[in-house]
Amino acid sequence: MRKQASVLHLDLDAFFAAVEQRDKPSLRGKPVVVGGVGGRGVVATASYEARRYGVRSAMSTREARSRCPHAAFLTGRFHAYRASSRTVMALLRDVSPLVEPLSLDEAFVDLAQAGLPDLEVATVTDFAEDLRARVHDATGGLTASVGIGTSKFIAKVASDLDKPDGLVVVEPGTEVDLLRPMRVTVIPGVGPATDERLRRAGIHTVADLERVSLDELVRLVGRAHGTGLFHLARADDDRPVVAEREAKSVSVEGTYETDLTDRKLMEGLLTRQAADVAGRLRASGLSGRTVTIKVRSHDFTTLTRSSTLPEPTDSSATIGRLARGLLGDLDTSGGVRLLGVGVSGLADWIQDDLFGESAGTGSSEEGAEVPEPEPVDLSAVSRRTTWGPGQDVVHDELGRGWVWGSGRGVVTVRFETAETPAGPVRSYAVDDPALHPWRLPEADEDLPEKSMAPEEPDP
Repeated sequence: MRKQASVLHLDLDAFFAAVEQRDKPSLRGKPVVVGGVGGRGVVATASYEARRYGVRSAMSTREARSRCPHAAFLTGRFHAYRASSRTVMALLRDVSPLVEPLSLDEAFVDLAQAGLPDLEVATVTDFAEDLRARVHDATGGLTASVGIGTSKFIAKVASDLDKPDGLVVVEPGTEVDLLRPMRVTVIPGVGPATDERLRRAGIHTVADLERVSLDELVRLVGRAHGTGLFHLARADDDRPVVAEREAKSVSVEGTYETDLTDRKLMEGLLTRQAADVAGRLRASGLSGRTVTIKVRSHDFTTLTRSSTLPEPTDSSATIGRLARGLLGDLDTSGGVRLLGVGVSGLADWIQDDLFGESAGTGSSEEGAEVPEPEPVDLSAVSRRTTWGPGQDVVHDELGRGWVWGSGRGVVTVRFETAETPAGPVRSYAVDDPALHPWRLPEADEDLPEKSMAPEEPDP
């Protein structure tokens, strides 16, 4: 913990939903829910108008619709979110060389490197107010909640205290008094399972936790977790703001509208995902040793299987071969909702091909060649409808708009943008040649599209 409040945490308010409201004038001031819109979808972000009805992140879309049926339920537009995120992160890096992004919508900033005249509470408060105003102007109206404290933990707690569009600076020496009345779930890593263990031991608040000895906490939740809780309950956190965060894994996954039962189709999907992962590895100059598949069954049971190579690889053939082999160890006869492939154990080098293995074929650990699977038609498998609610479109005559809804061969579009007022609504055949998807011309297509949230909740 630092002697002065010099760690800033910035969190963009209801980020995905706020971007949608900014870009869609007709939705401003109205409830908006972003996430999976199908029967298995979950909420990624809800606007504050929707939260008043009890809609929250990670809630099933079905429950969200029952609580707020009049909300606009939209699929995600990652190109728009990434563009706004880049704007904010660039602004933060302009004020300090030490910026640690946590996700698209939040980051830590080390104010000790920001060139301020001093780090007194009044100085950092004025700085944060100016920063919030600059974020609002640079993003076309998005708001951010900011917390400042003597550590990353305290700064993040502070940014949640006055949402939305708030600023809280925790004065040095007041951290423990701030934390004591809060529930233990305010501490990072205290999820439902840990919370239940602590509750059974009579530990509900941070004050309760502070009274528990280190030995008792280790007995309750294990040495590593218990030691961390012991220190954080006393506001003891000396983690630095790290500008570059090393990637731990690269993965791709997909949830499908109907359960998959055809094993060859699943293998084909894994092969395609493996090629995507390998392409991202190569684009980043990385390779990896451990290949993992993720399979979610019809009953929501989620299984993972992994295999580790003796040397790192970025070969799509090798990753695909291991992924298909791992699938063979699982019973998928009941149907599969989700498939995913990931590579971890990353390195910035690959072993030379000492044995002359062709890039187009795989080989087992014993050296026997394993042919690639026969091509499978994947065109019928889709993770989303052709015209998703909220999707950006452009019409040859009426210009840009977004998909209001679609079904039964018809797509309905509202023509408006962030720069134009709420416009007319028109309906077209889904295959109308004058209607096209629209993407930001400057969007980086090689960036992985990080998932907003799982497409269905675990039970």
